[in-house]
Amino acid sequence: MRIHLGIPASCDRPMALTIGNFDGVHVGHQAMLHALKLAAEPLGLPTGVVTFEPHPREFFSPGDAPPRLTTLREKLELLDAAGLEHAFVLRFKRALASLPAETFISEWLVRRLRTRWLLVGDDFRFGARRTGDFDMLRNAGSRYGFECFALSSIMAAGRRVSSSAVRETLASGQLDLARQLLGRPFFMSGRVMPGNRLGRTLGYPTANIRVGKRTPPLAGIFAVSVAGLGETPLPGVASLGTRPTISSDGECLLEVHLFEFDRNIYGHRIHVNFLHKLRDEARFESLEDLTRQMACDAQAARDYFAQQATF
Repeated sequence: MRIHLGIPASCDRPMALTIGNFDGVHVGHQAMLHALKLAAEPLGLPTGVVTFEPHPREFFSPGDAPPRLTTLREKLELLDAAGLEHAFVLRFKRALASLPAETFISEWLVRRLRTRWLLVGDDFRFGARRTGDFDMLRNAGSRYGFECFALSSIMAAGRRVSSSAVRETLASGQLDLARQLLGRPFFMSGRVMPGNRLGRTLGYPTANIRVGKRTPPLAGIFAVSVAGLGETPLPGVASLGTRPTISSDGECLLEVHLFEFDRNIYGHRIHVNFLHKLRDEARFESLEDLTRQMACDAQAARDYFAQQATF
């Protein structure tokens, strides 16, 4: 997949496009991408997705924005895996937020992206003050010569699939339900960084991934599998949170202890799949109490994997 930071002055060929935030690339998003590819193939059009960075809600309400399901890198990797040919990443800032909906259509979609076929969600809104909608796009398509379609909401596990619904299930620890809405386990990825080696001292060495400014949509202790260190994922137990027994700085950290694993993996990029929540994060009075609980958590994770046919 070719990644474009912004919109080119003019695309080489007419495009089949979809537009959206695509946070999480859940099964609803996947249905849109599949429909896009099916329509583009007989028309001989390359496929592309227009998405935004940061999420518009982070721009308008930075202190009240919902947790992201995917970083930009993770989202682009998922779009690439879905078979998209182009991704246009628009920097969401004041100029874009104030762009009239009609200008977005005539200048960006028509003149620069050369859109010939367009698919959006049935609730898609765009342009300054969110004045643009599907009816505006459909009418513009008649004037400018592109086809426009809206995809109805997708249902899974008896509910409408949305990024908000995925966040709710993750926050409540319903990882099996989140997996149905996402079409895969929820994951976080990153590069393994050196830590304070306390886990190794306590008998539970961990691979540490700094979360940075990202606010995860879940927290606690989990049974996980880790991809990126071999041909198949490896089982383990993970802590995602602020480590209240160890630290008071409030920094969020993902720590993963892999079973029967003893390799130096600093600098490796790993992909952590969250499979089952074991408990909430807690503060312990001593390192001895923490170590005893870590042993219980590791055993609970092993018991979980013993009951699974695959992970």
